[in-house]
Amino acid sequence: MDLRFKLNGREQSVSIAQDRRLLWVLRGELGLVGCKYGCGEGYCGACTVIVDGAAVRACQFPAREAAGREVLTIEGLAKDGKLHPLQQAFMEHDALQCGFCTPGMILAAYSFLLNNHKPDRKAIIAAMEGNLCRCGSYVRIVAAIQAAARRMYGG
Repeated sequence: MDLRFKLNGREQSVSIAQDRRLLWVLRGELGLVGCKYGCGEGYCGACTVIVDGAAVRACQFPAREAAGREVLTIEGLAKDGKLHPLQQAFMEHDALQCGFCTPGMILAAYSFLLNNHKPDRKAIIAAMEGNLCRCGSYVRIVAAIQAAARRMYGG
C-alpha cells in the first residue's frame, strides 16, 4: 500500500506492506533510527513517537493508521538547529545516561507537557511510568521534565 503522512513537518510517501508497524517504516524505509526497538510489546516506551499530538508505541502502531496524520519523531523535535527545551533539559540534568530510552522518554514527556504546563513531580512520575530506563535515571528525568516545563511555559 502507498502510505502518505506528514513526518516531522514534511509530507512523506512510502510504499509499505499492509501489516507493517510504524517503528519499522520509520527505521527501515525512512532511515530514522531515533525510534528504538526495545521490548517489541509496547511496554518499555523506547519506540515512542507522537501521532497527532499523542504519544504512541510505534512497535505496536500499524503504519497504515498514520495515513493523513502528523508524526513527530525525535529527529523532528529540534528546530532550525536549536534543541527543544526538553532535549536541552535532558542534557543539562544528565538524564540520558546510555541514551537508548531517551528519544522515547523525551517524546512521551513532550506529549504530556502539551496539556500539562505546570506539572508537579507526582504528575510527571505518573505520566512517565510507562517508559522504562534501565540505567535508573528517573530522578534526573523528572528534574529535566520539570525544568523543561518551566522553560516552555514559565513558572
